[in-house]
Amino acid sequence: HQASITKQNQVVKDKLAQLEKKHGKKPNIIIVLADDVGWGELGSYLGGKLRGTPTPNLDTMAKKGMKFLSAYAEPSCTPTRIALMTGRHPVRTGLNAVLWPGQTEGLAPEEVTIAEILSKAGYHTAMWGKWHLGELLEHAPENQGFDQSYYSLYNGAAWAWPDVNNYYKRDVVPGNAFFYDYPGNEAYKKEFGIEIEGIFQGKKGQKREMVGKIDSAGMVKFEEDSANQIIGYINEKTKSDKPFFIYWATFAQQVAGSPPKYRHKKNVDSRNNQAAELAQHDANLQRILNALEKQKIAENTLVIWYSDNGPMYAFWPNSGYTWLRGEKGQVTEGGVRVPAIAYWPGMIEPGEDPIDLLHVVDVYTTAARIAGATKHIPNDRITDGIDQSALLFMGEGNSRRNYMFHYSGENIGAVRYGDIKAIITGPGHGGLPGVNIYNIARDPREKFGKLYPFLWMITPFQNIMKAHINKIKKFPNRKLKPEQDVPPEAELTSHD
Repeated sequence: HQASITKQNQVVKDKLAQLEKKHGKKPNIIIVLADDVGWGELGSYLGGKLRGTPTPNLDTMAKKGMKFLSAYAEPSCTPTRIALMTGRHPVRTGLNAVLWPGQTEGLAPEEVTIAEILSKAGYHTAMWGKWHLGELLEHAPENQGFDQSYYSLYNGAAWAWPDVNNYYKRDVVPGNAFFYDYPGNEAYKKEFGIEIEGIFQGKKGQKREMVGKIDSAGMVKFEEDSANQIIGYINEKTKSDKPFFIYWATFAQQVAGSPPKYRHKKNVDSRNNQAAELAQHDANLQRILNALEKQKIAENTLVIWYSDNGPMYAFWPNSGYTWLRGEKGQVTEGGVRVPAIAYWPGMIEPGEDPIDLLHVVDVYTTAARIAGATKHIPNDRITDGIDQSALLFMGEGNSRRNYMFHYSGENIGAVRYGDIKAIITGPGHGGLPGVNIYNIARDPREKFGKLYPFLWMITPFQNIMKAHINKIKKFPNRKLKPEQDVPPEAELTSHD
């Protein structure tokens, strides 16, 4: 095993050295985080036209790059963003629940983000899109390592709220709007003291500026503006002697927007807002890849596309989809197994589709390795991410991950080792553990969970969990603030 790791390290070192010698600087890194796109939504994941969500450009990207068959995220949006930004399970950071407008929790300033470590390594850093990691100034991206940012504080739901009151004031109201009892922004602020803020623009060391409002039509424009700005940023920073890091947290797929230009494209399900949003995103992503080609920097730019969790069916049929069991907020495969693609012409062999395990926390550590920034990863805490650069360069069989935990809020909801996955169903009974166990390779839809055929895995699973818990005792999870006076059954979890 050690010999294999030594070989991997040498291959990675040699490839990166050759690339830097050719281009004169470290590789650029672009991370695109999509929203609620399930495993089975993209054409390259058995969806596409079949699902009314054609994604020709993402599918081409997958063919020319690496399509991960076993990529995993956290069960919901804020937790995945925390995991990506810090390389840590959200529970370690104290922030493990989805944030809603008016809350004061957020990404602790003491956490060290991927933008911060890449900045220390000499990178330009910028982000666009859905921040969703806290509303206070201390949480803002420009105060978390990004040189510049163009973002909204909330998830996609809040973008739809401002339109609802006006919708129901019309003389004729066909069908239903989303969030039908929402009273309007002014009434909401007056009654609850919560102001729905808009689109922000921020620069490191400066006070952020609100530059636009949020509403359904605004989401469509925001996505276009973000893509245009990203292309402009690429064109500008290509001339610099420093590499760049771009984080684009696109709103595709969220429920509010429905771009008319894409709604009636061939094979797009026109009644599904999210289908139109995904079509818009697919086109904009290709524009960004074209900009890399035009600037002749595609070979020196790693692009990672990742979904933040499985689909949310609450607003069906305005929703994503997965072929797997479960949905957003659950630790079943449908909630945490997601589409993910890595694209890097000349560095990643085309047509790769590894079944190897990958977790979103690995993106943090892998980006640090590629950027030559691993020395900036803090060593006074647990970092859950694993360097997966060998998987990118050497293909299937070279993942360094053979197990993972799936958290549900602050509790472990499932543990996977190799192909065997235990889902915790509740307290034990009669001396037996409260788990269902699956062979995910044989049963990816988790239809046949059994305990007794897997009794041989009880002790290994318990040992893995004991080691994990002992590490927490040594490096305690962060507590953002004292316990709230909220009954346990009403506490927010990642299911909310």
